[in-house]
Amino acid sequence: MGTCPSLLAGAGLSPRSPLKGQAPVHCGAALCRGLFEESRALNFPVITDPYFYLVSVPAVLMLGISKSGFGAGFGSLAVPLMALAVTVPQAAAILMPVLLLIDLFGITALRKDFDHALLKFMLPFGLLGTLIGALLFKLLAAPVVAGIVGALTLLFLAQRLLFPPRADSAPPPRWLGGVLVTAGGFTSFVAHAGGPPITAYVLPLKLRPVVFAATMSWFFFFINLAKWGPYAWLGLLDWRNLATSIVLLPLAPVGVWIGVRLARRIDPQLFYRLIHLGLFLTGSKLVWDALH
Repeated sequence: MGTCPSLLAGAGLSPRSPLKGQAPVHCGAALCRGLFEESRALNFPVITDPYFYLVSVPAVLMLGISKSGFGAGFGSLAVPLMALAVTVPQAAAILMPVLLLIDLFGITALRKDFDHALLKFMLPFGLLGTLIGALLFKLLAAPVVAGIVGALTLLFLAQRLLFPPRADSAPPPRWLGGVLVTAGGFTSFVAHAGGPPITAYVLPLKLRPVVFAATMSWFFFFINLAKWGPYAWLGLLDWRNLATSIVLLPLAPVGVWIGVRLARRIDPQLFYRLIHLGLFLTGSKLVWDALH
């Protein structure tokens, strides 16, 4: 993979040969080897399973791509993809610092353009959904949570294919907006996938593009910030998860850069078909594992 040295250099890392006594890792990408081998050499308490990095590297890149304006909403693939290697709560916890960095980029660029009244209406419902998600994380076993995330992934895919949000749709009533925003807060907490239900409410409001982007950026900044307390309460923000997140953190701006490049080069239909396939496969895998 020709770009790995530059990516590792951008992350402050350098590729190394396998550690003594360690079997060669055939993860299909030198970037995966470099990330977890360097972290072991630095004695960080990080995850070192190569399969974890095989799925986590594209997951973090997908988050960055979704924030670039290209492939918006498909960052919801990140947690289901990482959940193929770790539990859903752990995957969500590892992505917390990554989301914070991306959110800070967003609100810095769009700090004055958000709709104050809309944000004031949405935040209480979003926080309610976050509270529901926190209680479910505490009460339900990890396989059940994985099944819920898998089912929601398939539901979002069906919604995108059968009932895609349209800018010319009639604005939904406020009570339905409250329901959708609460659902977005819940799915954001359990899988960092609040985009689809929130978009279904906000898009028909016909906001100017910059106001839409700014309002969504500020909303998810506050919602993601509110997750830190419950995640700590649930015991998910341990040193191993945080150190692993730091290793993955440099990939977030790389994902944004890739998204900008893809927007100019790749056929959008092909890109969305690949993402739809990814959503279907990961959602189906999580549901299958939960049922067996």
